[in-house]
Amino acid sequence: MFTKIKRWIALLGAILLVLLYLSTLIFSLMDGALAQGLLRASIFCTVAVPVLLYAISLIYRVLKGRGTGEDDKAPKKDGNPKKTDRP
Repeated sequence: MFTKIKRWIALLGAILLVLLYLSTLIFSLMDGALAQGLLRASIFCTVAVPVLLYAISLIYRVLKGRGTGEDDKAPKKDGNPKKTDRP
């Protein structure tokens, strides 16, 4: 169930990015003071939206306990702890 939600969110994110790229192209071809402001906003959103989405996913993984390095510290299934590079 959760995988379907993740797929839909990823699809919506991809569509949003395509629309942002398209709007950037359209605003760059337009002439006028309003078009210049819209172009700047579109370029900013083209960079900021993926960065924010990555940050949200990173925070989600950390809050859920994945990606914190806890898996590296856990002993292996055979009962032996993980070997380290200590002398």
